[in-house]
Amino acid sequence: MANFAKPSAPRFTVEVYQNEFLPVGGRDVHAIVTVTSTGGAAATRAATPGSGAAVVIMVDCSGSMAYPPAKMTGAQEATAAAIDTLHDGTSFAVIAGTHVAREVYPGQGRLAVADPATRAQAKGALGALTPGGGTAIGTWLRLADGLLRQSPATIRHGILLTDGRNEHESPAVLRTTLDACAGRFTCDARGVGTDWEVKEVTGIASALLGTADIVADPAHLAEDFTLMMESVMGKEVADVALRLWSPVGAEIQYVKQVAPAVQDLTGRRTEAGPRAGDYPTGSWGDESREYHICVRVPGADVGREMLASRVSLVLPGRLGEAATALSDAQGLVRAVWTDDLAASTAINAQVAHYTGQAELAEVIQQGLEARKLGDIDGATAKLGRAVQLASVSGNEDTAKLLAKVVDVVDVAAGTVRLKAKVADADEMTLETRSTQTVRVKRN
Repeated sequence: MANFAKPSAPRFTVEVYQNEFLPVGGRDVHAIVTVTSTGGAAATRAATPGSGAAVVIMVDCSGSMAYPPAKMTGAQEATAAAIDTLHDGTSFAVIAGTHVAREVYPGQGRLAVADPATRAQAKGALGALTPGGGTAIGTWLRLADGLLRQSPATIRHGILLTDGRNEHESPAVLRTTLDACAGRFTCDARGVGTDWEVKEVTGIASALLGTADIVADPAHLAEDFTLMMESVMGKEVADVALRLWSPVGAEIQYVKQVAPAVQDLTGRRTEAGPRAGDYPTGSWGDESREYHICVRVPGADVGREMLASRVSLVLPGRLGEAATALSDAQGLVRAVWTDDLAASTAINAQVAHYTGQAELAEVIQQGLEARKLGDIDGATAKLGRAVQLASVSGNEDTAKLLAKVVDVVDVAAGTVRLKAKVADADEMTLETRSTQTVRVKRN
């Protein structure tokens, strides 16, 4: 038997960027917390035969996948590419999704273990991915959940592809399913073509702490699936939580991931002891993410100083077990009251940048919704503000997407005209990617 090096655990670091100064009576403290994980997956990948992961690929096989036939062909090729990307030792399965969910490989309620033979068998079974039937995405997720729960792997992940709307189950059923699956596995969701509902696909990814995107041309599915699976294979630790402790009198107002994409975690808090709460962040490899934290503290007089919050990374305990700290490093969010007007009114560059990025995502979504409702003035105002924000923040990708929906008259002023005709793919791409952010440029 070959001897393989034991994977080293990733090393987490926490950095806090803020202006800690508040005016007399000031109460809201804002901070950007940068969390970085290094030295795990990238450092040990070559020495390790398996990824400690279990993955289920869910492929839409509803009748609409036959029109055009390139969608089904692209889905089969993409699934094959994803299977080829699996590391040896990874548990996996493939599901065909219609108004019911059906196991395509390996079947019988099991997961296969990736090796050259099972990868070949799985790819050979993809001919069973044939279009016909309706769409009930909750059934796909429930089957995936059942398969993943039998695996001892710490990294449990789903990849879901759909080309249409979830027409054969109610929104409430899908919502209940997502609530049940949240915390049990993460899931990336993709929409192929332009006949699916953006809010459904992004809602699935958001609930399950994954990514969402559009693949308008089925010919690009294989490349996208390969990149998604490479990302999954790079994960080393699952179920990481951002733990925030706050003193008596201080309250966490919100916690939002702001890079690489905007994701509101506020409502996902679970209590973790006196004055502490955990916010789920999903699985991590070698990567960095940023979070915007707002803490409301009691007002105080000049010269008063207090710790507003302490930030750490933990693996929450299961079945009554204590949480495991992932790093000795902690981030401290402070509040200092001053009568120096310049100090108390200065906005930290990182806070300003990500506040603008969150607003950018919001006004894009509001502008597109207004456009759909025929509110030309409202759409023009919101998308004009989006153009302005994208320029100020250096978000060139979003600026390019906006330029396919509006004619830009004056970037600095945010003056635009709505285009008379916009391709469905361009509008859906802008909406789907509206939450993707760019990093602040630090000296």
